[in-house]
Amino acid sequence: MSAIQDLADLAQRFDADRRHLRSVAFQLLGSVADADDAVQSAWLKASRSGSETLNNINKIENLTGWFTTITAHEALDQLHVRKRRAERPLVDPDELDRLAGTASAPADQDGLLADSVSSALLVVLDRLSPAQRVAFVLHDVFAVPFETIAGLLDRSPAAAKPRRVPEHVEIVEAFLTASRGGDIATLLNLLAPDVVRRVDRALVPEDVPTELRGATEVAEETRRFTHRARVGAVMLIDGVPGIVLAPGGRAQALLQIGVGEDNRIHTIDITGDTDRVRRAVLTLPRWPSQNCHKPIGYQGHRTKPATRQGEDDAR
Repeated sequence: MSAIQDLADLAQRFDADRRHLRSVAFQLLGSVADADDAVQSAWLKASRSGSETLNNINKIENLTGWFTTITAHEALDQLHVRKRRAERPLVDPDELDRLAGTASAPADQDGLLADSVSSALLVVLDRLSPAQRVAFVLHDVFAVPFETIAGLLDRSPAAAKPRRVPEHVEIVEAFLTASRGGDIATLLNLLAPDVVRRVDRALVPEDVPTELRGATEVAEETRRFTHRARVGAVMLIDGVPGIVLAPGGRAQALLQIGVGEDNRIHTIDITGDTDRVRRAVLTLPRWPSQNCHKPIGYQGHRTKPATRQGEDDAR
């Protein structure tokens, strides 16, 4: 790849990655307008670095990765401000359509951006801290290594991993597997001692209570319903890991699983309400948007973008 000769050359390279950078910012912020602000701020930082010395710029083996890191940093700044102001991220699809129609870029580009973020993904992101949100999107959507994310967040690679959603998916998957096999020992390890199971009356026989309490009681009950567990599938229900009972591939009931900070299951709410099942946003735990983006191969020289003085201390 040819060396950067001047700021005009750097600007041309940045513009070549602009669409990718807007996608990164949009998936972090959920707003076309905010994404454009983050990308513009990223360019200002990149151009200032280029003004200081082009030699350092030319030592960066992956400019796309460098631009992405700067853009993510700007988005993280916006998320911190949003959190301090108690602002809610964008989650209404109608607002996505409105923003896509009024943003400054051509409508077809904004439409593609809006399509790349489902409402379910935004619900999941809303449950994460700003740092977890950045780590989740950069790693799970754009395949950025945790080592690079850690440098951006000033954390160790292990601490940069957003454990909550992926771990909860694993817990629910383990619960479903144990339920299918009647594995009481595993179920007792997964269930909190005071777990509560609630179910719609229409889904169970008259001799089964609609509310059951206690790990032993709930674990033992699963033996009676192993045939139902066999038609279950782990999915994100409105952005939260749960189980969908779908005989013949059609969703008939939802098991909403409440996992506590101790990584044990504390609540199991089972509903077969037709309207509730129809309104639920069901997505696979592995995001479809992963297929829309090429992994970013971060290697070689990794330059962390300079922060404004006192900025990190304020956090």
